[in-house]
Amino acid sequence: MNKNRMKRLSTSVLLSLGLVLGGTASAATISNIYKVAEQLNSQAKRSQAKIDALTEQTRELLGEYKTVLKEIEGLRVYNRQLQKQITNQETEMTQLASAIDEVTVIERQITPLMLRMIDGLEQFVQLDLPFLQDERASRVENLREMMDRADVAVSEKFSQILRAFQIENEYGRTMEAYGDTIVLNGTERKVDILKVGRVALVYQTPDGEETGAFNADTGQWEALEDSYKTPIRNGIRMARKQLSVDMLTLPVRGAEAAE
Repeated sequence: MNKNRMKRLSTSVLLSLGLVLGGTASAATISNIYKVAEQLNSQAKRSQAKIDALTEQTRELLGEYKTVLKEIEGLRVYNRQLQKQITNQETEMTQLASAIDEVTVIERQITPLMLRMIDGLEQFVQLDLPFLQDERASRVENLREMMDRADVAVSEKFSQILRAFQIENEYGRTMEAYGDTIVLNGTERKVDILKVGRVALVYQTPDGEETGAFNADTGQWEALEDSYKTPIRNGIRMARKQLSVDMLTLPVRGAEAAE
C-alpha cells in the first residue's frame, strides 16, 4: 500500500465521518474528527511498515533459499565426482592386491634363482684367472650375507647380483695393475701384477729383476724370459696411468687345435 492510497483512504474516512456526524455537530467537533483521522493514518503507516518489513524479510529468505539451492547442486556435482574417484581407487586397490600376490609368487621363484646365480658366480671366480682374488671372493661372500637379510628388498638383491656379474664381465676388457703376494716355486713373493682383460695375467717383482706369467694349464706362476721385462714394466705403468697406452708384447695362450 503506497502513500497516495493512504491519502485517499484518509480522505474517504473524513468524508464518511463528516456525513455521519453532520447531524450531530454539537456532539463532536471538527478537531475530534481530525484526531480520529490521524489515528487511522498512524495505524495505516504502522501496517504499511509491517508489510514492508515482511516483504524485505521474504526477499532475504528467497535469496538465502536460492543460495542454498546452488550449494546443494554444487555438493551433488562434488559427490558425483568423489564417487568416481572412490570407484577408481577401489579398482586400483583390487589391482594392487593382485599385483602383491603376483610379487609374492615371483619372490618365491626368484630367490632360488638368485642363490643359483651366486653359486655360479663363485664357481666362475674359482675357475677364472687368479686376479683380485680377495676382492672377488669378498664380493661373493657379501652377496650370500645379503640374501639372508630381511631388510633388503628382493629387487635390490637381484640388482646387486646383476651388478656383480657386470663387474666380472668388465674385467674381460680392462687393464689393471696392483700389488699382491703370489706363490712362486713354493715361496711367497710380493710382486706387481698386470691383468690385460682375460688374455694375459703377468707379474714382475718391484725391482724389475724377475718377470713371469700365470699358466692356466698348470695353475702355476712361471717365470718368463728377459725379453718380456720391458713390455710388462711398461704395461704396469700404463695401467697405473703413468705412461701413455701403447702396443705391448705379452705372452698369450694360443687357441687349442680342434681334434
